Amino acid sequence: MIIVMQATAQDEDVQRVVQTIRQQGLSEHISRGKECTIIGAVGDERVFDIAQIEALPQVERAIRIVQDWRIISREAWAQDTQITVRGMALGGHSGIRKIQAIAQTDASSLHLNADSDAALFDPFYTPANPYARAGCFSLENTTQTLHDISQICRQNNKIIVMRIRDSAHLEVALSVQADILYLGGELLANRSLLQEVGSLNIPTIVCKDSHHRVRDWLVAAEQIVLRGNQHVILGDAGTLSLHGEPLRLDVDALVAAKKLSHLPVLANISQLAHRHMDKQTLWALACAAQVDAIIV
Repeated sequence: MIIVMQATAQDEDVQRVVQTIRQQGLSEHISRGKECTIIGAVGDERVFDIAQIEALPQVERAIRIVQDWRIISREAWAQDTQITVRGMALGGHSGIRKIQAIAQTDASSLHLNADSDAALFDPFYTPANPYARAGCFSLENTTQTLHDISQICRQNNKIIVMRIRDSAHLEVALSVQADILYLGGELLANRSLLQEVGSLNIPTIVCKDSHHRVRDWLVAAEQIVLRGNQHVILGDAGTLSLHGEPLRLDVDALVAAKKLSHLPVLANISQLAHRHMDKQTLWALACAAQVDAIIV
């Protein structure tokens, strides 16, 4: 259940609702916005009568939500959430942010595009082929290399987005002061990692894998938000294609995410271009889906 407080509600009014929730054996999740405060009742909400909740002072309305994602749902918050990272606004009406995907690089050869707002690094990538080259980020020099890259990004006023592939990578990402964490689709079912990221106050992109449904995607984001980290961005890097190409941009999922959730939405098109679908067309499709950021 989502409880929307009136704009004039004071702290004691919010605490009164919280006490009512706790008396029924449920826990609360509080989101304070510019215009009003939203309280989520976490647990079996069938113990509540909506009329009883709405009768409490300074309660505007109570909404029973049937989906498995509640705090991030449009019913809970009608306006688009805007996340600000080192002065860069993402989401809301801030326009589309461009993120440059950096492949294999080191500090000496790093090239940052002038028209990009941020740079995505994937230092922990390991190819499926055991004989393939893993890239320049070796275990022994990863941290130092990332520190050097971090300094260059700061000097060029670029936001640092870092992809992690295991919970062990969190410490490195935090030590080099990554601005945004990027969780690939392979981590969507890793509940312990989602909860760990949820306990951090750092913006996080939750990317779905090619086989995931929109429900899986939103539930994973909900798990992070429920732990306290409300700076979550929904990301898509492609879904299975029926035309021979490995992956295609999941426009349907992007549109659904914008309709079902108030979180910012991102499209990662960096690996989706092929001879029948160039990056300009992919960019146009992502824009048509009204995404908030695009990785190229």
